[in-house]
Amino acid sequence: MEQNSFEEPSAELERLAEEQINDLDTTGDERSQRGKHRRERVLALYSQGALRSAQDNYYAALIMLYGDDIAHFELAKTFAQRSGALGEPRAWSVIAASWDRSLLGRGKPQRFGTQFVREGGRWSLGKVDPRVTAAQRALHGVPPLWVQQQNAEQLQRREDDET
Repeated sequence: MEQNSFEEPSAELERLAEEQINDLDTTGDERSQRGKHRRERVLALYSQGALRSAQDNYYAALIMLYGDDIAHFELAKTFAQRSGALGEPRAWSVIAASWDRSLLGRGKPQRFGTQFVREGGRWSLGKVDPRVTAAQRALHGVPPLWVQQQNAEQLQRREDDET
């Protein structure tokens, strides 16, 4: 995660987002520290006014989505909403995921059903707001709830097969 001193903010954000996604397959304290440094860099760029384009905000949202607390998820949602308003179609699924993570962090049902949670040692969607329609999910790039439930069941089967 070495920053090139001549790297443009947009290129840096894209690189940091790619590093964040690639880092999801790793575990441990080093991963946590790398994520923390990426989030700190996003906050620094944001405070400098460097998040200008739809893509800048999208990449910043992706990085913040994998944060540690509700404030990170809320900031991810804000960046994703700005990105979507500026025309980035990929932002809508990040809006949904960050919204759900924020709600779960507050102990509330998720809105879209994007997050898999462990309940009683098993994977599920947990509680999901029943008022959100399949059309609303689709507008945010989220599969219908029944598909998400099947995905949670498949995740559980894979885990069961590994043990």
